[in-house]
Amino acid sequence: MAATVASSLQIAAARPCISSSPRVVKAGAAILGANSKSVSWTKLTSACNISSLEPFRRSFMSSPVKFNKVVTNAMSESSENKPISGLPIDLKGKRAFIAGVADDNGYGWAIAKSLAAAGAQILVGTWVPALNIFETSLRRGKFDESRLLPDGSLMEITKVYPLDAVFDNPDDVPEDIKTNKRYAGSSNWTVQEVAESVKHDFGSIDILVHSLANGPEVSKPLLETSRKGYLAALSASSYSYISLLKHFLPLMNPGSSSISLTYIASERIIPGYGGGMSSAKAALESDTKVLAFEAGRKHKIRVNTISAGPLRSRAAKAIGFIDTMIEYSMANAPLQKELSADEVGNTAAFLASPLASAITGAVIYVDNGLNAMGVGVDSPIFKDLNIPSDKR
Repeated sequence: MAATVASSLQIAAARPCISSSPRVVKAGAAILGANSKSVSWTKLTSACNISSLEPFRRSFMSSPVKFNKVVTNAMSESSENKPISGLPIDLKGKRAFIAGVADDNGYGWAIAKSLAAAGAQILVGTWVPALNIFETSLRRGKFDESRLLPDGSLMEITKVYPLDAVFDNPDDVPEDIKTNKRYAGSSNWTVQEVAESVKHDFGSIDILVHSLANGPEVSKPLLETSRKGYLAALSASSYSYISLLKHFLPLMNPGSSSISLTYIASERIIPGYGGGMSSAKAALESDTKVLAFEAGRKHKIRVNTISAGPLRSRAAKAIGFIDTMIEYSMANAPLQKELSADEVGNTAAFLASPLASAITGAVIYVDNGLNAMGVGVDSPIFKDLNIPSDKR
């Protein structure tokens, strides 16, 4: 099955045209105040709001709480070429390849923008069936508003490459894909061929970003997931990263950085995120550590992954409960605000910069702190604890 280049928040769609790149509740013992000793453990565990999706929906469909979105931006220098104050992220002279950009509202796009704002040259890999629509929209200016950088200029994408990261080389491509009309007119789109094309066109890169995920049976519980669906999820969502790094490593300059996107479902139960996608994210995080060692020792390349919170991207909407997950996060995370894609993009820019020169093999949480929570504090069980809440 063809891989999607979804650039979402790591909620993969149950159809073959989505991504990268959300984290929700971290389980653990709850620490309660002295006045709550009478609360039974049965009531507490049933109030965690993570055993099913229904409590999410009931809690928030009528919620009057409103939150302001906070957006920050990475920048290299001012337009007058004067050094900016503080500690700027400067990626001028660096070249980035972002695998998994197919629209302008996912994490892959946000990462490209932040890298561009910091001065990097941008190359992207787009899932072959989505390539024509993406390039047409880009050419006709439909993305111009979202291409706007902090200095007022527009992000420039130097080149768009067709990519299907499920296939390592031409010999892996089955006949039905070769003859599929959605692939007609495109060539050299396997991982090996794309790496060779980038080498031919530019010689080297400094930043490699994996923003790819796909689970054809993501809407099915794990117990109902077929072997084929499970392996497809791992192939498109985790092994594709190994393949990309393997083939792009010879092109990467010493000191380069590679980044992927993961989700809290790798380590905590997120009902509704099925089809082997949670397993794929767990594999991705484990692989990040091993790849950090191997790529670091052999090529001085840093390898990290960003565990991002829920984002209202096109890919994430395909699962059907992304709005509820965002509302749940805003109500229960330490920071009560909606996560901005730019915040993930800026984290990627930091990880790709010399400022993060000693960071590798790490899972970086960008989710307003929700990963640190053990229970959902919006539950009625906590109504007498006077937990601070932003109810603007």
